[in-house]
Amino acid sequence: MKGMRDAIDYGTMRIPLLFRKLFFPTLLGLISSVLLNLADGIFVGRGVGSEALAAINIAAPVFQISTGIALMFGSGVSVVAAVHLSKGNIKAANINVTQAFTVGMLLMLVALALINGFPRATTKLFGGSDMLYPMVRQYLIGVSPCLLFMVINMVGLFAIRLDGAPNYAMAVNAISAGLNIILDWIFVFPLQWGIFGAAVATSISAGVGSLMVAYYFIRLSKQLRLYRPKFSSTAIRLTIRNSGYMLRLGFPTFVAETAISCMMITGNFVFMHYLHEDGVAAFSVACYLFPLIFMFGNATAQSSLPIVSYNYGLGNEKRVNETFRLSVSTAITFGVLTTFAGCLLAPQIVNLFIDSSSPSNAIGRNGVPLFLLTCLPFTLNVVHIGYLQSLERYKPATVFMLLRGYILIIPSFILLPMAIGVDGLWLAEPVSEIVTFVILLFYMTVCTYRKKAKTVTD
Repeated sequence: MKGMRDAIDYGTMRIPLLFRKLFFPTLLGLISSVLLNLADGIFVGRGVGSEALAAINIAAPVFQISTGIALMFGSGVSVVAAVHLSKGNIKAANINVTQAFTVGMLLMLVALALINGFPRATTKLFGGSDMLYPMVRQYLIGVSPCLLFMVINMVGLFAIRLDGAPNYAMAVNAISAGLNIILDWIFVFPLQWGIFGAAVATSISAGVGSLMVAYYFIRLSKQLRLYRPKFSSTAIRLTIRNSGYMLRLGFPTFVAETAISCMMITGNFVFMHYLHEDGVAAFSVACYLFPLIFMFGNATAQSSLPIVSYNYGLGNEKRVNETFRLSVSTAITFGVLTTFAGCLLAPQIVNLFIDSSSPSNAIGRNGVPLFLLTCLPFTLNVVHIGYLQSLERYKPATVFMLLRGYILIIPSFILLPMAIGVDGLWLAEPVSEIVTFVILLFYMTVCTYRKKAKTVTD
C-alpha cells in the first residue's frame, strides 16, 4: 500500500509529469469500470435471459442519477479542497471532504428510501411494465447498498487523487471491478441466483471499494483527514453553505452523467419511430460504446482538475494555462484516435453485439461510424467544461453542459431525420456536440480577449 503513495506536488512538479501521474491511473481505473459493465451485461444476458437485461435497463436511470449525485459531490469537493490546500488551509480542506461524504450519503439514503418505498412507481417512471416489475424490484433491493457505497467511492477517489495517490485510486477501481466480475459469474451461473445475484455482486464489490477508501483515510493519507461530524446549529449552517457551494461547482458533472440517459431515451423514441425494433437494437450498440467515449474525456478532465484548481488558488496563471493546453492536446489525440479506430472497426464492433444475419446488423454497420464522429467534439467539450469547473466558474460550465446534454440533443434527434433522412438519427449526437463546441470556443475567446484588454487597461 505504501508504494501507492505517490510523490506529487501540484505547485512545483513539471506539468507534463504531474499530468501523466494522474492521467494514466485515472484512465486505467475508468477502463476497469467500463469493462465491468460489459461483462455484467454478458453474464446476465447469457445466464438469466433477455428479460433480465431489460429489467436492468429499466433500473439503469437509478444508477445514472446516483452516479451523478456522487460525482457532483466528488468533483465539487475536489475543486474547493484543492483551492484550500493551495493556500495552506488544510483544516478547511479536511472539513469540506468530511462534509462531502456525510451530506452525500444522507441524500443517497433519502433517494434509496424513495426508490425502495415505491418500487412499482420507480419501474413505471423509467418505462417498465408489470411483467418486468418483479425482476426490477429484485434488482433494486440487491443493488441498494451499492448506491450508498457509490458516494463513499466517488468522493473518496477524487479526494485520494487530490491527496497525491492516483495509483491507489486506480487500485480501488480495478479491485472492485475484478471482484464484481468474479462474483457475477459465481452468483449467476453456479449458484443460479439470477438477477438478484448480479445485484448482490455489484453491492459487495462496491462495499470492498468503500473499505479500501476508509483504510486510506485512516492509515495512508498525507494531508486529507476526516473529522467527526458536528451537529450544533453553527456546524449545520456552515455544512449547508459549504455543501451548496460544492454542489454548484459539481452540478455540471451531474448534468453530464444524467445527460446520457436523456440521449438514450430520446434516441429510443426516434429510432423506434423511423426504424422500429431493429433500429433500436442497432442504436443500443452506440449506447454501449458511449461510456468508452466518455471515459477518455472524463479521465482527461479529472486529471487536470486538481492541478488547475490548486494553481488557480495560488494565482499561478502560467501553470493553469499550461495544464489546460496539455489537456486540450490530450483530448484532440484521443478524440481523433477513437474516431478513426471506431469507424475502421465498426463492422467488427457491431458483430460483437448483433448477429450478422440480423437486419439490425446492417443498420448498425451503416450508422455507428456516423455516430462515432461525436468522439472529438464530445471529448473537447468535456475538457473545456471541466476547465471552467476548475476555475470555480460553475454557471457557464452548467449552461454548456445543459446545452450539449439536453437543449440541443432533443431538437437534433427530431429535426435532422426530417431534413436528411435516417443518417440524421445517427448524426444527432455529433451535431449537438459540434454546435456546443463552436459556442463554447466563441465564449472562451471572448473571455480571453476581455481579460487581455483589462490587463492592458490596468
